[in-house]
Amino acid sequence: MCRRAKSGRPSQLALFLAALVAAVAIALLLAGVAWADAVTPEAGPTQNAIKTDTLYKIVLVLGLGVLALVWGVLFYSLVRFRARRGRVAPQIRGNTPLEMGWTIGAVTLVTVIAVISLLMLGDIRDPTRSGPAALAEAQNENAATGQPPVPGDKALDIKVSGQQYIWRYQYPNGAVSFQQMVVPKDTTVTLQIKSNDVAHSWWIPALGGKQDAIPGLTNQTWFKATRTGTFRGQCAELCGANHAFMTAKVVVVEPHDAYSSWFALTGQRVHATTSRVTCAIESDRGMRVSVLLVIERSFRWEGT
Repeated sequence: MCRRAKSGRPSQLALFLAALVAAVAIALLLAGVAWADAVTPEAGPTQNAIKTDTLYKIVLVLGLGVLALVWGVLFYSLVRFRARRGRVAPQIRGNTPLEMGWTIGAVTLVTVIAVISLLMLGDIRDPTRSGPAALAEAQNENAATGQPPVPGDKALDIKVSGQQYIWRYQYPNGAVSFQQMVVPKDTTVTLQIKSNDVAHSWWIPALGGKQDAIPGLTNQTWFKATRTGTFRGQCAELCGANHAFMTAKVVVVEPHDAYSSWFALTGQRVHATTSRVTCAIESDRGMRVSVLLVIERSFRWEGT
C-alpha cells in the first residue's frame, strides 16, 4: 500500500516563524537603547527617580520569584501526576501544613514589600537638601502646603500650569517660559502644579515626580538633578484631541553661569514686554484694561 506523502508546508511555516522570532530577538539585543528602561521606570539624575526605580525592581524580582514558584509547581504536577492507564488518581481533600505554608508565605511577602516601601517612601516623597553648588538666590521658595519643606530652606519654586495643549512655567522673579523648563543643576526644585482647563499630568520620566494637574487643585512634587542635560516628557493624562502634542522638556544647566544669565534675561523680557504694551495703549483706557488682563493671564500664575 502506498502512503500519501505529507505536505511540508506546516514545517516550513514553523521554521519561518522561528527564524523571524530569532531575527527580531537578535535585533533587539543588538540595539541596547531599545531595552533601556523597557521594563522598569526610567531612572535619571534625581533621588526620587532612582528610589522609585529601585523599589519597582525589588517588587518585580519578588513577583518573578512567586511566578516561578507557582509555574514550577504547576508544570511539575502536570508531568509527575499526569494520567496513566490503570492508575487511579488519589483523592486529596485537604492538606493543612501546605495550606498554612502558603498562607504564611503570602502574608510574609506582603509584609516585606510594605516595610521596604515605607522605608523608601521618605526619600521619594520628601525633598532633599540642595547641593553646595546650588543657586544662592534660591532661598525660601518652598511649596507651602502638602509637601515637607526643603532642608536648609534653599530651593527654587516653579509654578507649573497646564492648559490645552501647552505647559507654562512661572519663576520667582516673574520670568515665564512655555514647554521648556530651565533649572539649575544640584538645586532642589519644588513644583506647584495646576490646570487652567481640564485634567493633565506633568511627567518627566527621568526626573521622577509624576503629578496630576487638576483644575481648582494645586499639587506639589520636586526633583534635584545632579547633572546637566535635556530631559523630555509627555502629558500623561488624556486631555483632548491634541493630547499627543502636549510635550514637556526640562533643561538642566550650570547654576552660576547659564542659569543665572537665562533667569535674568527672561525676567527682563517679560517686564519689557508688559511695559511696551502698556505704553502703546495708554490713550485708550478700555483697551488698556483688556490687554493687561490678557497679559496677566498669560504671564502670571493663576492661583486657586
